[in-house]
Amino acid sequence: MAETLLVAGTASHVGKSTVAAGLCRLLADRGADVAPFKAQNMSNNARAVANATGEGWGEVGVSQYVQARAARIPATTDHNPVLLKPRGSGESQVVLHGEAVGHYAAGEYYDDHWDDALAAARESHARLAADHDVVVAEGAGSIAEINLRHRDLANLETARFADADVLLVADIERGGVFASLVGTLELLPGDVRERVVGCVITKFRGDRSLLAPGLEEFEERTGVPVLGVLPHDDPGLPEEDSLALPDEGERAVRGADDGVPDEQSVTVGVLRLPRISNATDVEPLVREPGVRVRYVPIEDSLDGLDALVLPGTKNTVDDLLAVRDAGTDERIRAFDGPIVGLCGGYQLLGERIENAAVEGTGEREAVEGIGRLPVETRFREDKAVRAVTREIAGAGPLAGFEGEMSGYEIHMGRTERRGGTPVGETGVASGAVLGTYLHGLFENPGARDAYVRNTYEAAGRERPAAARERGYPADSAADLLREHVDLSVLRR
Repeated sequence: MAETLLVAGTASHVGKSTVAAGLCRLLADRGADVAPFKAQNMSNNARAVANATGEGWGEVGVSQYVQARAARIPATTDHNPVLLKPRGSGESQVVLHGEAVGHYAAGEYYDDHWDDALAAARESHARLAADHDVVVAEGAGSIAEINLRHRDLANLETARFADADVLLVADIERGGVFASLVGTLELLPGDVRERVVGCVITKFRGDRSLLAPGLEEFEERTGVPVLGVLPHDDPGLPEEDSLALPDEGERAVRGADDGVPDEQSVTVGVLRLPRISNATDVEPLVREPGVRVRYVPIEDSLDGLDALVLPGTKNTVDDLLAVRDAGTDERIRAFDGPIVGLCGGYQLLGERIENAAVEGTGEREAVEGIGRLPVETRFREDKAVRAVTREIAGAGPLAGFEGEMSGYEIHMGRTERRGGTPVGETGVASGAVLGTYLHGLFENPGARDAYVRNTYEAAGRERPAAARERGYPADSAADLLREHVDLSVLRR
């Protein structure tokens, strides 16, 4: 049976996913057969992977997909057996073993479906533990939420049913790191407190010697060693949830640290939909030299953008109505640069959505779309989840690309083309506008290169030739741990 290490945190967004991915790659490089695991994840950033039987497809959170790649194994639904996908109005879609089973409010989920979720998590972990040497489990949020002790599946329950050691991660950038660590240890149930084998402090800037007095007193007070202090460095792993995105009313630009002068760059706007999902689709663009990715609030102007991406959404109909209320549908119709709609963004760009009540929170049967693509979408209760690889001939923003393109589909609704140029089996282009159900579009180097080239041409600028040097994100995360964390202290 495998040994399990639970990477838990003092709060959300402290670096658990980075540490877990780095450990997966380190252990794999040392010859261990390692697998990632997160019992329960809440995220609208998901990937389509093979289910546990290998006979179909299911969904997992993007972090576990990345961690499986870091471990050099194919991702399966066992790596994230319970996924909660928020859809607004206090509800989440519940996904067990990769399959959506319904939409429930939090109280209904915990009252009526908690036992099923716990059983799914135990079952998946048991399979992973039987097939691998080590399981690197990732916790969720804070491990010390005392109001959730009796139903903390990703943290306390995992530590217990997996017989796991616990590595505690805390973020110093937020301030109060020692108070967070001490408070977390004080609030842990005694049986889980005994499992904590060390702490890692993340996102440190400055001279580490200044931390020495605090580190010494913390270790004397708690008896828990600080195994390392990670410098503030982003290895480029995709974000798990919306905490990493700018607030709905805030503009934020990424990619400006590539050394390309602003006058030689292009700016791709990403519409910050209220119920945005799979926002990680644009992450590969951030690493392209000369490309600036700007998140644009839906009520904001599109001035200054060279291209526009409408990302996925967990609730197409309600986000379409929000875009219309903000007047942005008119701004999108007037925008003359390249436009790409991904999944829900593709549906928004169409002419009409039928059976809208299935996806929206109201009772409308039909909603007019933005009208930039000659397609109509009809929602149904069933959901498409699959990984795909297809030969395509690019058009619109992908003009000039021909070849194989891989990605995955996770969507409700079926879209019918009324005109335009087909791009693969689930996409269409019309002029400078392209819509597709293919998540992971920009992860394909050829398609990404064509998109950036066409964006530069539309903007009338010359594309810079220099490429940004950057290693694979999991390798960068492993390097951080290798250089700054003493892993020999871990008991097993």
